[in-house]
Amino acid sequence: MDLWGNEDWWDREAEEKKPPEETDYEGMEREFYHCRACPLRREGGHGPVLSTGPCPAPLMLVGEGPGSVEDEHGLPLIGPSGQLLDRALLSVGITRDHVYVTNIVKCRPRGNRTPTQQEGYFCASRWLVREIGLVKPKVIVALGKPALRFFLGREAGIIRNRGHWISWHGIPVMPTFHPAYLLRQEGHAQVEAKWAVYYDLKAARDKAAALAPDWGWKSGNVPDLTEMYAQRILMRKELAEPK
Repeated sequence: MDLWGNEDWWDREAEEKKPPEETDYEGMEREFYHCRACPLRREGGHGPVLSTGPCPAPLMLVGEGPGSVEDEHGLPLIGPSGQLLDRALLSVGITRDHVYVTNIVKCRPRGNRTPTQQEGYFCASRWLVREIGLVKPKVIVALGKPALRFFLGREAGIIRNRGHWISWHGIPVMPTFHPAYLLRQEGHAQVEAKWAVYYDLKAARDKAAALAPDWGWKSGNVPDLTEMYAQRILMRKELAEPK
């Protein structure tokens, strides 16, 4: 409730618009693009952005929210931050087509602002929790503060918590820096932050590999995600745009 005793929108919507259960990813996906459950959808973006990667998958990476490139194409982490993430994953023997990548909030906040904790909780409780139920990851990587706050369940700083395992409903979660943070650093600070992410991703991959020993982690060629998900991009345009 707010200071005047009125229900906050995220509490009211969570009670009134609980999504139905689905049995497969495709069913959830088609419903997902119709979502207009919170004010973020009305901040001027092109529509919600879902994910890349296989379902199920032993390793899931959860970022903050779509930026301008992601909002335009309908895929998470494919802009400058995503390109840096791809290189970081490759450094530990992973290509993007072997891990599941998504965000805490699915619609682009106006001006690329950081989503509030309430916005993150509402959206993630509605969609990310369902994704986790379908993907069944053995390990989750929380990229940045909004993802950390959701999995930790409280306000927390990423600098102090990165590199330290936490648990969310029995799933080990590794918090690390969002690649956008790395892009904002310079000189020695950037080098140190990149090494920190390398060790965090390596720890997450090693734990996931131990729990899923038969999983393949790398393709021969780095995938072109916009080509790989061309049909999804078209479907998103058809379903997400207001009629």
